[in-house]
Amino acid sequence: MTDPRLDLTIEGGVARLVIRRADKQNALDAAMVAALPPLCRQIEGSDARVVILTGTGKAFCAGGDIAAWSALPPEAFGMDWLRDGHLAFDALARLRQPLIAVLNGHCFGGGLELAACADLRIAEAQARIGLPETGLGVIPGWSGTQRASRRFGAQRVRRMALFGEVFTAAEALTLGLVDQVVETGQGMAAGLAAAERVLARSPRATALTKMLINVAEGEEQGRILEVLAGQIAAGSQDLAEGLAAYREKRKPRFGGKD
Repeated sequence: MTDPRLDLTIEGGVARLVIRRADKQNALDAAMVAALPPLCRQIEGSDARVVILTGTGKAFCAGGDIAAWSALPPEAFGMDWLRDGHLAFDALARLRQPLIAVLNGHCFGGGLELAACADLRIAEAQARIGLPETGLGVIPGWSGTQRASRRFGAQRVRRMALFGEVFTAAEALTLGLVDQVVETGQGMAAGLAAAERVLARSPRATALTKMLINVAEGEEQGRILEVLAGQIAAGSQDLAEGLAAYREKRKPRFGGKD
């Protein structure tokens, strides 16, 4: 499944995922949300070692397209729109490669939830950040109360989601919502510079370290533990003996050694 408004290019170990819906402030509709998990699988299967996520025009992402969800009945809103958004954003947050979000402009609602999936957030100076959902009578439903609270701190989320505060890029830097602020138009250059720092490091150690940090943060803990244990088992002599015994139709003679 693809969507032309989500542009993925991979070159020199760097994957660039660009939201190209500037006329709608890069708001996400159902088709775009559905296209994100397949794009993440494509990135996972590529030689990319770091990912940069950004938007076009004046906004990074204005969140979910109001026209796409406002007419949905409650069951479809919960079971389809919110569930599919979680699947998409989980796929981004759980990429094995470090993810850099370049906030080229305003970042509201689902856009901030999208940025929260990243391992590093670089904001251009003109960007504004907030969670306006309760002002519309809805909740931040793409993990704005969960992942965002874990990564930014619950009190910062309270200020945005409950009290309607909107932060400038400079304020967001002070609060830890973003990691770096650059001048307007310099976001991608800063993102590429950060990507180069990743490329200079060990790919395997980087991927494993990201997984361990995710465990510490409560992100997909069960899967990561099984992945790490599975990697240990897959490299053992016991596995080699078990497979040999299966092929030779005999009982395995396990030694219990590495």
